[in-house]
Parts: sequence; structure tokens; C-alpha cells
Amino acid sequence: MAETASARPQVKRLRTRQKLDKTKRRIREAKEMVISIVLFLAASSSVLITAGIVGVLIYESIAFFRDVSVIEFLTGTTWTPQFANPKYGILPLVSGTLVTTAVALAVALPIGTIAAVYLSEFAPFVVRETIKPTLELLSAVPTVVYGYFALNFVAPVLQYLCSFVGIELSTFSMLSAGIVMGIMIIPYVSSLSEDAMRSVPMLLREGSYALGGNRITTAINVVIPSALSGIGAAYILGISRAIGETMIVAVAAGMQPKLTLNPTEQAATITAFIVQVSLGDLPHGSAGYQSIFAAGLVLFSMTLMFNIAGYVLRRRYHQAY
Repeated sequence: MAETASARPQVKRLRTRQKLDKTKRRIREAKEMVISIVLFLAASSSVLITAGIVGVLIYESIAFFRDVSVIEFLTGTTWTPQFANPKYGILPLVSGTLVTTAVALAVALPIGTIAAVYLSEFAPFVVRETIKPTLELLSAVPTVVYGYFALNFVAPVLQYLCSFVGIELSTFSMLSAGIVMGIMIIPYVSSLSEDAMRSVPMLLREGSYALGGNRITTAINVVIPSALSGIGAAYILGISRAIGETMIVAVAAGMQPKLTLNPTEQAATITAFIVQVSLGDLPHGSAGYQSIFAAGLVLFSMTLMFNIAGYVLRRRYHQAY
């Protein structure tokens, strides 16, 4: 009986401890569930926002296409929604968008990639830690500042240079806008590409050095192919950033919808037209106003196609290597 009496407090303490452990476990599980829900909502928010944007574009575009033929919209070569006899051919805006983007990529991709290779493979630590933050400051400059930089500095310089070869260049041109757009997206390309190259294991570099490769050979034949997924992501981000740029082309490209592939001429892009109409030049609810949603849907589709193409190319490359 004495042993039983002495064992009762121990049993009671054991049961109390078990209850406390169970309570703590339930509290921990509840916290984990709340955290899981918050993380799920955060992860799905981008999907929901994208779906909302697409829904708005499609809904408003349907109202536009009740008045305008889809075939005329996609194949027409005249874009004059503000005229008495409006025309809604999107091709002039698409050509202006693609030309300015091509000029920007011709500037940003080579310079950004070369800068990434230098920072990753050749630059000393002190130089890399100085140049990279300085280069990334370019992405912090407001785009309207880039626009006036293109208009007041780059355009006069290009006019002076073109005069030597007999080319007349207007103050407003896709060339000056595209060059400045390329300067603007260099930090995106160089920073992400450099991060991808730095993540390549050092063993791969050492294996190349052991086989007699020098630093440039290792960078071209080992590091860049191994980091192609990250470099491709940087390129896609640069393309998407160039296609969606607004203020630079609105200030420096000319705002004249013209079907041309000549970068020395003036043109309007899809984003520049959206800005122009959003300022109130056309009444709300009219076909001209609703055309900005149809143009936005085309812009979204172009960006989506570039992202899908980049994903397919990266996947094929990984399969090949």
C-alpha cells in the first residue's frame, strides 16, 4: 500500500506532462498549419493576380471586338483610333515594339553577358564588390529620366554620328530609344547571369584547368553552358522588361504609329499608345478607349510567347547536355 501511495504522485506528474506535451504539440501543429496557409496564399497570389489581369483584358477586349474585326485588328497596317474614320490595325504598334526591343537586346545582351563573365571569372573580389552594386544602381534610375536622357543626349550624338555617313536621323527615333532601353536592362542581364555563373561548382572549373584549359576557355566552354538556365532566365527577364517599357519609348520614340522596321524612323509602341489613350484623349467606353485592352492583350501574349520559348530552349539544352 505504501508503494502504491508513493507511486500515485509520479503517475499524476506523468499524466500532467503528457497533457502538456499534447497541448504543445497541438499548438505547434496549429502554428504550422497557419504558416502553411499563409505560404500557400503568398505562392498563389501571383497566379490569382495574373488570372485577374488576363480576365480583365479578355473581358474588355470582347467589347472591343464586337465593333472591330479580329482579322482587321491582327492584319491591318493602319492604326488611327483618334481619327474621324478610325482604323485599328495593330501591326504598326507591334513592329515598333519589336524593333525597339531588338535594338535594346542588341545592346544589353552582349554587354550584360560580357560584364557577367568578367565579374564572375576574372574580377578580383574588391573590384567585383565595387562594380556590381554600382552597375545595379542603373536599375534604380526612373525610366522617365532615361527617356529624357535618350532625347537630349543620345539622340543628338546619334544625329552627329549619322551625319558622317549621310543618314538623316530625327530627334525622335526607335534607335535612340532602343539604345537607352538596352542600357537600362544591362543590370538585369549582368546581375542575374553573374549569380548563375557564380553558382557553378568550383570542381568543374578545376577539372577544366586540370585538362589544360585557361580561364577564358573555362568560362566559355564550362561555366556558361553550366549556367545557361540562369543566363536564359536573365535574357527572358530582359526581353520582357524591354517589351513592357513605357516612358522611354513614349518620350524618345516619336509616338507615331508607323509600320516600319527601320530603327532610324519614328514609331509608336503598344505601351506608348496605352499611355497616350490613358491620358484622356478618347472618351471612356468608346471603341478607341477599349482598344487599349486589346493592345494590352497582344502585349501580354507576346511576353508569354517569349517566356514559353525561353523555357523550351532551356529545357532542350539541359536534355542535350
